Amino acid sequence: MKQYGLIGNPLKHSFSRKYFNDKFDAEKIDAEYINFEIPTVKDAESIIKNRPLLAGLNVTIPYKEKIIPYLDKLSENAKLIGAVNVIKIDRTKGKPRLTGHNTDIIGFKQSIEQYLKPNHRRALVLGSGGAAKAIYWGLKQLNITPVYVSREKRDRAMLTYNDLNAEIMETHTVIVNCTPVGMYPDTDECPQIPCHYLYSEHLIYDLLYNPDETMLMKRGKEHGATVVNGLEMLLLQAFASWSIWNS
Repeated sequence: MKQYGLIGNPLKHSFSRKYFNDKFDAEKIDAEYINFEIPTVKDAESIIKNRPLLAGLNVTIPYKEKIIPYLDKLSENAKLIGAVNVIKIDRTKGKPRLTGHNTDIIGFKQSIEQYLKPNHRRALVLGSGGAAKAIYWGLKQLNITPVYVSREKRDRAMLTYNDLNAEIMETHTVIVNCTPVGMYPDTDECPQIPCHYLYSEHLIYDLLYNPDETMLMKRGKEHGATVVNGLEMLLLQAFASWSIWNS
């Protein structure tokens, strides 16, 4: 029986384990998917070493960037983004050879394209972690100019939440939340953007999928914006993961 899994911390609300184990049951695939909630990224080494049937891993927060030094090779997307959420484990030559991929960018681009309109030329990317980096480069590949928004200004090109005035909100008609703000159980929380500037031309894309409709999405709908959660992106990422592990 082949094994696949997810490393990260915390993992109690993970989508992947149920999705893949349901897939294995439905398609009569002799495999299992395991959650590895590890306290440090270094613990991934022993998991890979001590589980010879482990053929692939997904990676989630907070290890998408921290895992890179432990890998043998990166795909072009993973190099570009500087973050990994899929690891293919090749054991054909004895010592496991680990290749890091990024399917965040694949899932995001495929899921958002259907909602894009000609006025969607600039975007605010809320957050600056591994997922935000994938979204940033995905937007660029879609010919949309992105800018990071964070609590602290780490470079001149980045905005803080305090910088978001009427002009910026009006001209940046795509807003992507890459933070955990609003995720279950803290469903009353919302990223600190000035929602009163939202209007019908905005596309609000929240990477969260639990709850189905986040507070950010609710506030966007109140102002006539188009709102989308991250569930389709997650499904598309899972399809891409399976393809990578079996290529």
